Amino acid sequence: MAKIRQNIIILMILSSFGSNAQQLVLGAERIDQILKSINNKNIAIVGNQTSKVNDIHLVDTLLSLQQKIVSVFSPEHGFRGTEDAGAKIENQVDKKTGLPIISLYGKNKKPTKKQLEGIDIMIFDIQDVGARFYTYISTLHYVLEASGEQNIKVIVLDRPNPNGHYIDGPVLENEFKSFVGMHNIPIVHAMTIGEYAQMIVGENWINKKGDLEIIKMLNYNRTEIYNLPIKPSPNLPNSKSINLYPSLCLFEGTNVSIGRGTKQPFQHFGSPFLKHYSYTFLPKSRPGSKFPKHENSSCFGKNLKYYPNLSSLNLDWLIEAYNQTNNKEDFFNSFFDKLAGTDKLRTQIISGLSDYEIKASWEPGLKEFKKTRIKYLLY
Repeated sequence: MAKIRQNIIILMILSSFGSNAQQLVLGAERIDQILKSINNKNIAIVGNQTSKVNDIHLVDTLLSLQQKIVSVFSPEHGFRGTEDAGAKIENQVDKKTGLPIISLYGKNKKPTKKQLEGIDIMIFDIQDVGARFYTYISTLHYVLEASGEQNIKVIVLDRPNPNGHYIDGPVLENEFKSFVGMHNIPIVHAMTIGEYAQMIVGENWINKKGDLEIIKMLNYNRTEIYNLPIKPSPNLPNSKSINLYPSLCLFEGTNVSIGRGTKQPFQHFGSPFLKHYSYTFLPKSRPGSKFPKHENSSCFGKNLKYYPNLSSLNLDWLIEAYNQTNNKEDFFNSFFDKLAGTDKLRTQIISGLSDYEIKASWEPGLKEFKKTRIKYLLY
C-alpha cells in the first residue's frame, strides 16, 4: 500500500501541472478533485479491468487513501473483463480486498435498492469505446437511474472515446430499444462517458434524476486517436479492433463471423458460405470466446488488419457479404435490427440500396442528434 500511495502522490502532482504540460490527464488521475467529493463517505465503485491509472486500480488507490469502499459493481464481461459477450455473471468476492463484487450482468442489470443500502456515492470509472451497442453505457444508464431513486450521488471519472472523431449510423428507433441500444442516438456518437452521462440525465432518459458530478479530463482532444492501455473487453484486443468495431459489430446479427475465437477478433470477417473469398480463418473455442460462431469451420472472408483507420461506418463489407451469400434468407438473424436500432437498414440492404443511398437516409436523424449532443460537450 505504501508504494501505491507514493505513486498516487506523484499522480496528484503531475495532474496539477497537466494544463501546462499538455499531456492528457484522465478523470481518474485527478485524485485531489475526487477526494474533495468522497471524504468520509461510503463509496461504491462501478468498474472493471479498465478502471486503472498506470496499472493501479481505482479500488486500490482509494483503499490506500483510507477511503471507505462498501462494494464494487461490475458490467458485462465481469470485474476482470474476461467473460464472454453475453455471459451471465454471478456475484463474487474480490480475493485481494475482500470486497463484494455485485454483477450488473447477472440476475439484474440495474442495481437494486438492497444492493445500494449504506452507499453515499457511486463512482463510475469504465473505459467505453463510443458505440451505441457497447453495453457499458447501458450499465451507466441503470446506475444513474437506480442512484437517483435512492438519492445517491454519482461521480463519473471521464475517459477518452477512442472513436470520438466521427458521428455516424442510423438513430435508434423506440421499438428497437434493448440493452444493446437504450437511447435515441446513432451507432457512433462521439461523446466521452462523462458527456454521455450528462446527456442521459439532461434528456430525461431516466425515471429520477440524482446528483451527478463529472471529473473532467485535462487536455483532451477528441480529434486525436487515443490508444487504450488496457483492452476494454476480451474481443477488442487493440486499437485496430476498436476502430473497426462499430462497423463489424453489425455482422453479429448475421451468419458471418467477425473472428471471435481467433487471434484477431474484430479485424476480419467471414463465413463458410462466402467461398468466393480466398482469405480464410478458423474460429476455435478460447478464453473470452468459448462458443464462437462457426466453431471449427473454415470461414472465407476479408482480412482487415491493415485496413486504413475508419472515420465513418463501412457498410460496403456488409452489403458485399449479403450479395455474395447464396441463401440470403438465412443471412440476417433477429439480433440484427436490435444492433442497427431499426429494421430499415436490413430492408435497404435486401432492396439493393448502395452505401451512399443508405447513409443519405440517416442524415435527418443525425442532424437532430448533433443539435442535442452539443449541449452536453465538455471539451
